[in-house]
This record gives sequence, C-alpha cells and structure tokens, in this order.
Amino acid sequence: MTWHRFARYGLVGIGNTLVHWLVFLGLHLMLGLRQASSNLLAFAVAATLSYYANAHYTFAVRPSGPRYLLFMLGMGALSLALGAMADWARLSPWLTLLAFSAVSLVAGYCYSHTVVFRRNTP
Repeated sequence: MTWHRFARYGLVGIGNTLVHWLVFLGLHLMLGLRQASSNLLAFAVAATLSYYANAHYTFAVRPSGPRYLLFMLGMGALSLALGAMADWARLSPWLTLLAFSAVSLVAGYCYSHTVVFRRNTP
C-alpha cells in the first residue's frame, strides 16, 4: 500500500461518505426504509461515484464493466451485511453510518487495491 494512493482514496471517500450519509438518512428517516435497505441503496449511489473517481484519480486505471461489477458486489455485500447487523442489534442509524464509514475505508481500499483495480504485471 502506498500512502499517497491511500490518501487519494481517502479524499474521494470524504465525498463518497457525504453522498452515502445523505441518501441513507433520506431513505431511512424520511421514507421509513429499514437500515439494511437504506444502507444498500445509499451505497449503490455513492459507490458508483466513488468507483469512477477512484479509477481515474486514485488508481489511474480505465473503468470497465467487470471491475465495476466486482467493486459493487464486494462492497455491496459489506454494506448489506453491516446494515443487517445494525437492524438486528437495533443500532442507531448514526452508529450504522459511522461503523460503515470506518470499515469501508480500510476494507474498501484493500479490496480495491488488491482485487478491483489490480494491475496484471508480466
């Protein structure tokens, strides 16, 4: 892991987090969706923006359908799992957002670096 690349990932993550939180809160508090559904849908919106920004800005890799699908499936599973655990434990939506933001920063970077945006070297 390079700290420079991780820092870029973190900057993109700040914007991604704001989008995620706004969509989550709108779906959960205003529309009354459960936390698992709200977290998954908010993730889908924010992660799509994050995927393209990280492909270009952080990893300097051309976006592709297979990479996008890998990213969305892996990170979407994490989002849904954390939302479901929050529903089961009846956690505050704020705690759900904080937990997902922290876990997805580290897990998301590792997953993106080693799987999604991995460069094949001869």
